[in-house]
Amino acid sequence: MSEIETVPSTGILEFVKRHPVVSHQVSAAPIRPRSGAGLPSRIAVVGNYLPRQCGIATFTTDLWEAISTEYGSARLFAVPVNDTESGYAYPARVRLALQQDDLSSYEHAAEFLNFTNFDLVCLQHEYGIFGGPAGSHILSLLRRLKMPVMTTLHTVLREPNPDQRLVMEEIAAISDRLIVMSQLSSQFLQEVFKVPGSKIDMVPHGVPDLPFLDPNFYKDRFGVEGKAVLLTFGLLSPNKGIENVIQALPQILAKHKNVVYIVAGATHPHILRREGDCYRSYLQALAKEVGVESNVTFHNRFVSPEEMVAFIGAADIYITPYRYEQQVVSGTLAYALGAGKAIISTPYWHAIELLDDRRGALVPFQDPEAIARRAVELLDTPAIRHAMRKRAYVYSREMVWRSVAQGYMASFAQARADRTRQPRALFADASPEKYLDQLPALKLDHLHRLTDDTGMLQHATFSVPNYGEGYTTDDNARALLLAVLIEQLGGTESAGIEKLAARYLAFLGYAFNPENGRFRNFLTYERKWTEAAGSEDCHGRTLWALGTVLGRSRNQDLRGAAGRLFETAVPAVLAFSSPRAWAFTLLGIQEYLDSFPGDRDALLIAGRRSADSVMVSAALGALNWLSEIQRSPDNDHFVPIGSQGFYRKGGEKARFDQQPVEAGGAVSACLEAYRATGDDRWLKEAWSAFNWFLGNNDLRIALHDPSTGGCRDGLHPERVNENQGAESTLAFLMALVEMRSLEEVKHPQSRRNLFIARNNNLETANVL
Repeated sequence: MSEIETVPSTGILEFVKRHPVVSHQVSAAPIRPRSGAGLPSRIAVVGNYLPRQCGIATFTTDLWEAISTEYGSARLFAVPVNDTESGYAYPARVRLALQQDDLSSYEHAAEFLNFTNFDLVCLQHEYGIFGGPAGSHILSLLRRLKMPVMTTLHTVLREPNPDQRLVMEEIAAISDRLIVMSQLSSQFLQEVFKVPGSKIDMVPHGVPDLPFLDPNFYKDRFGVEGKAVLLTFGLLSPNKGIENVIQALPQILAKHKNVVYIVAGATHPHILRREGDCYRSYLQALAKEVGVESNVTFHNRFVSPEEMVAFIGAADIYITPYRYEQQVVSGTLAYALGAGKAIISTPYWHAIELLDDRRGALVPFQDPEAIARRAVELLDTPAIRHAMRKRAYVYSREMVWRSVAQGYMASFAQARADRTRQPRALFADASPEKYLDQLPALKLDHLHRLTDDTGMLQHATFSVPNYGEGYTTDDNARALLLAVLIEQLGGTESAGIEKLAARYLAFLGYAFNPENGRFRNFLTYERKWTEAAGSEDCHGRTLWALGTVLGRSRNQDLRGAAGRLFETAVPAVLAFSSPRAWAFTLLGIQEYLDSFPGDRDALLIAGRRSADSVMVSAALGALNWLSEIQRSPDNDHFVPIGSQGFYRKGGEKARFDQQPVEAGGAVSACLEAYRATGDDRWLKEAWSAFNWFLGNNDLRIALHDPSTGGCRDGLHPERVNENQGAESTLAFLMALVEMRSLEEVKHPQSRRNLFIARNNNLETANVL
């Protein structure tokens, strides 16, 4: 007897011929994580989850278990959808749940996911599990998410209705990447929904990694030893077409009297609530009517994964007699393939792909005689049946859950990389107002909050000081510099600033180590220094702050204390090798010489103070280059070089993480360029850098917190770092004070050496 022929679905083959689209990197094998790919550490899956009884709940749970096994469980959380008010007894992995028809629950879930800083959200999409027309409630969640979104599409329709089309188009637009489980799904996305193939990843439906066993190994568990077992597995609903197998049984039994047909699975909960168990009752009555009642066994329960393995393992032939072609994914079919089963199926879309190359037999829809004929042929010819089993099993090795987990993690990493290269604004923040001619109020609440009796604390958790991280001389030097500038600015904001300045100066005095002439940097909250000398940059920055006190403060006590410390600390600079430390020191000496122009020791270090046009030209050229590379591709806004990789010669610019200190440094340098040249271009560049704090950035999210006066710690590819530490807050406040001094800026002065030093201050750019 010849090997069994398959009966294709004419409709689907005609569609493929009419629309020959080549999908981007779509193959039966899942993609793999690339070396060095940035894997997310906190992932939330949104979709159904066990113990809810549905196919997506089973899929999501299996997927998350596979990722946990491969990459660790600490990174995974779940946000399922409740279709009942009471919900379900979820495991600890579930942090909160959506109420299917409650739109506000979707909005609250988005707020929770953003607040808890998840790196990525993986949406399991099926129209029927979310509330609203065509499941549109899920859009309220997606629109608010700040992190990358990966969407697994369990249904992609060839002929969607208007609501289904609108929902799918917006999901595709919001999602960073889309995962499909069949070639046809990718084709529909590209042709019907106009999704670029480059945005689609093909990762097959996962299957357990089962051994290739003889079905007799499992049959005694179900009392069918010595029988030929036909099996249909999964939640029951009228579209499963099980009646066609029952109607085929008399013909099958006429040739093979030892055949038993097992129907395993509970009725779908939605069908059960709406119609009761009518379909099962109909099937039982039909079996009795055609005289096969004793050959049909119903297992009316939602079986565990372990029992599912046993059921499928016991089958000689697995049958999916679905009534309609519009099914792009079938988990039960994938499981049967993974177990190495001989399979008979109607030609729905997923079956056409999985059972290609003689991995199964396809029969027409609603055709009991064709089912009977194929079943008899397979039972008559064990050699053909076993060859089919082997082809199915070998093909499915790339579908085991471990490989699928690797494919998902590779897609996750690609989504994060894509978001880094092409950051996107949050939907709700896509069009912020650009403050091109107004400045926020100078509010010092957070500055006071971070300052205690010792000095300025280094870090904060949100806006709450973090005692555990202690203090740094770097931050107290910055704070002293800011305090002097605020004193110079005057006005109501300067009230009490001299008290803060004295505290910061006292910290710097305590930081000086007379044994080696160097400033220490890190001080614990218990007031213990962690090193004998800080970095050269720390020393230079402190000299800058001390020199500024001498050059600008009107408080004679502050000037006296700062002068003594400055004089003692300057000699150490002669042995330094850090260009940034030199720049900081020159800034401090410049300020010092404004007050003591005849000090020969300082002049020996600073060199002759003169207007050197060559140096000014070189500095302007360097700043011009820096300004050009720190722009968005569309030249719309300021983009500081990120700290995750910086920008090394011959390398690629790091887009993130963007730091407030870079924007603050750019504001200062551009204002100095304006002072030196009077060119309005530099005033515009200063505004552009300053507006980065206010939301004119890659994500259209403000880093400045007007409620505290502080500044958030950085811009990540998908969100801001909500902590308001000392460095970030001081960078913003310094930039604000300098922008508030525009009246001075509008009258250019010849302070070119200061501009040169400031331009050489590598703190303004992560360029190496």
